This record gives sequence, structure tokens and C-alpha cells, in this order.
Amino acid sequence: MTEKRTLVLLRHAKAEIPGDHLDFDRRLTEKGAADADAAGAWLADEGLAPDLVICSPAARTRQTWHGVAVALAQAAPSAASPEVHYENSLYEGGRTEVIDLLRRVPDEIATVLVVGHNPTMSDVSVLLRPDEEDADFAGLKTAGLAVHETEGLWSGTEPGSMRLLKRHAARG
Repeated sequence: MTEKRTLVLLRHAKAEIPGDHLDFDRRLTEKGAADADAAGAWLADEGLAPDLVICSPAARTRQTWHGVAVALAQAAPSAASPEVHYENSLYEGGRTEVIDLLRRVPDEIATVLVVGHNPTMSDVSVLLRPDEEDADFAGLKTAGLAVHETEGLWSGTEPGSMRLLKRHAARG
């Protein structure tokens, strides 16, 4: 029997408007923090606790992951915490870098959560789908999630290799 693998793409929650500090250091707004918590609660309700988290090291993505992690832990206090990797290529790169990161995921990992930025998260979601079912898709909103599934190995991640199961925009 083939084991299914699940990929959850999460665009970071609402962040501060760029100002006097570097883009990398932009933090979540109060609404963004609430939306990150809501994203974690939705993942818990859907039974989508990640085994591995790949997160951009930017402040807003780290804070988004923290809000998700707290909500997941509250929903299942005895569950093991996932392994978390902070990858510069999620901040500096695009969809090719995300695909490369997924190909390096150990095949025994069942569920991966990628926390990143747009347009990359939306681009990857479109790229992975095997068909054009959603040609008018405008992209993931802040705290937006796209859940994909495959029966293939992570090392075989290619365009068109993961069907889209669902999308959700978390709002706290």
C-alpha cells in the first residue's frame, strides 16, 4: 500500500507595512498574530499536524509559525513537536527553491508545513497541481493555506505531482 504524503503551504499572516526597518525584520500586526493562531487551530481541526516545518527565517514567518505551533500544542498537548528548519532560500528564492527543499525531505515524513511568502507560496500551489482546475486562482491571502497530497515520494516532487485537497484563509 502506498503511503500518502501531505504538503501544507502557508503564506505568512498580516505583517507591518514596510517602514524604517528592513523587510526581513517586519513583524506581524495584532490581526496577523490572531490569524496565525486561527491557522493553527484550523490545522488542528483538520488533523494536519506537521511532522516537519520548513520556515523562512524572516520575522513575520517565524511569528506566523509560532502562532500556529501554540494553537497546535493547545489542541493536542501530548503530541510531539515537529522538527523545524529555517531556510534562507524561502526568503530569498522562489518556487524552484521550494521544490528543491521538498525533494530533500526524508520520505518517512508524512506531513510537511512550509511557511513562506507570496507570490512564491501561491506559485508553488499552482505549479504542483496536476491540472488547471482553478485557472482563475488569485493567490493565497495572508494566513492562507493550501493543502496538497501525493502518493509519491518527496524526492519525486515535480510540477503537477500533488493534487490540491483544499484551501483555507485563516481569520482570527
